[in-house]
Amino acid sequence: MQGFSLRQISLTSAGKIRFCLDVTVFALFVIGMLITIADNAFAVERPNIVLIVSDDQGYNDLGLLGNGIITPHLDRLAAEGTRLTDFYVAWPACTPSRAALLTGRYPQRNGVYDMIRNEAPDYGHKYTASEYAVTFERIGGMDTQEVILPRLLAPSGYVSGIYGKWDLGSLKRFLPTSRGFDDFYGFVNTGIDYYTHERYGVPSMFRNLSPTTADRGTYCTELFQRESLRFLDEHAGKTPFFLYVPFNAPHNSSALDPTIRSSVQAPPRYKAMYPDVDPEFRSTDKHRYQRPATVTTPDARRRDYRAAVTYMDEAIGSILAKLEQTDTLDNTIIIFFSDNGGSSGADNSPLRGHKAQLWEGGIRVPCLVRWPGGNIPAARVCGEFLTSLEIVPSLLAATSTPTPKDLKLDGFDWWPTLRGESSSPRSEMFWRRKDDWAVRAADWKYVSMGGKTALFDLNADISERTDLTEKHPEVVREMKQRLSDWDAEMDAAPPRGPFRDF
Repeated sequence: MQGFSLRQISLTSAGKIRFCLDVTVFALFVIGMLITIADNAFAVERPNIVLIVSDDQGYNDLGLLGNGIITPHLDRLAAEGTRLTDFYVAWPACTPSRAALLTGRYPQRNGVYDMIRNEAPDYGHKYTASEYAVTFERIGGMDTQEVILPRLLAPSGYVSGIYGKWDLGSLKRFLPTSRGFDDFYGFVNTGIDYYTHERYGVPSMFRNLSPTTADRGTYCTELFQRESLRFLDEHAGKTPFFLYVPFNAPHNSSALDPTIRSSVQAPPRYKAMYPDVDPEFRSTDKHRYQRPATVTTPDARRRDYRAAVTYMDEAIGSILAKLEQTDTLDNTIIIFFSDNGGSSGADNSPLRGHKAQLWEGGIRVPCLVRWPGGNIPAARVCGEFLTSLEIVPSLLAATSTPTPKDLKLDGFDWWPTLRGESSSPRSEMFWRRKDDWAVRAADWKYVSMGGKTALFDLNADISERTDLTEKHPEVVREMKQRLSDWDAEMDAAPPRGPFRDF
């Protein structure tokens, strides 16, 4: 259609002027409608996002790896997508890892570089309501200046829901729906009892900004599954969506009863999928809650841990089924990984160490990515150096969402790497937890745990057994310099709470 200009309107008669104006208005109306229709069609075609995070799952705890754990739906994601073998999180435990994956920024840059929690319950103390109200676990949270993924995606038309573990603050200003999520159901701190939804006796479940005990007694994985399916029923195929499902499985129960606290809660039906254990419990005189105390045996804990993973896997399967039912599966980016390395009951082999440590077993985790609509290969195993800091920039790139000019991200767009088009741009990664630290540069890993340092070649020694410090002093010098430079950059970053001094 040829456009009209008011300068081209003939002034020979009022009728002609009116006719030309009417045609101009009509043309502009049609053009506007076409733009709106095109925008709506483009919005529907934007990829959906499902980000699933497990809690303390071991590096080797996928059924396809052959250790006996039952995870058919995670195995399906690996078969239909790409499995990452050199994928790292930004911290070896819950809270900073989650802050980093949602901001795309190092914990030391976003200010959440340690846990937002109280230590007293670990020694059997149950807070009263008035005591808990003024504890750091209740009042601490991620700085409100930090911008997280759902708020970044909102200008591109995404509706966002989170169902599961939040762990970035309990006060209203810190909660998910105050940070960009449109809907939230889950718990707000770092761990709960799977049935009572209490953390050491403190009710911890919220719906949006309000505490709730409505579902007390129902296993929480079932609840997070229920809410995720409700979200998909409401939005799948209608608008682009971001569904974040941070399960608390297979994290141990945060209960004061040593019998419960010493294991991972799981329904009997899922325990029955694994070999019988005898005995289930043992007595110990060394427990910090009670002496003597009755606790779960290591074999029983291992079974319970696996049962919790299998229930979580079944919930993931129901999400995949719902995406298939709504014909949105192949246009949905599905990313799965664990928030940190596995703890007791987990299998981190062949890695050394576990959760809370900076050995590979604390920071290298299983990761699966499925997105056939984005040409991510099926059944591919990718050994490129990648991290959770890549999540935010990659999802912004996939959704054609601009990154704010004043936002400093510590990751990059990983899609060319996952497609096999190029090597990972990442050459280094840094971690600090209290007095421990680690640097990975290319295949070199320089780590300090408990005041003792060691250098490893991860290409030849993934299990970190052979210290090469004396053999390669020049590498040690380079690694120390890299760490010093990174520390200086983090110290110079604008201060963020709750741990920075400002």
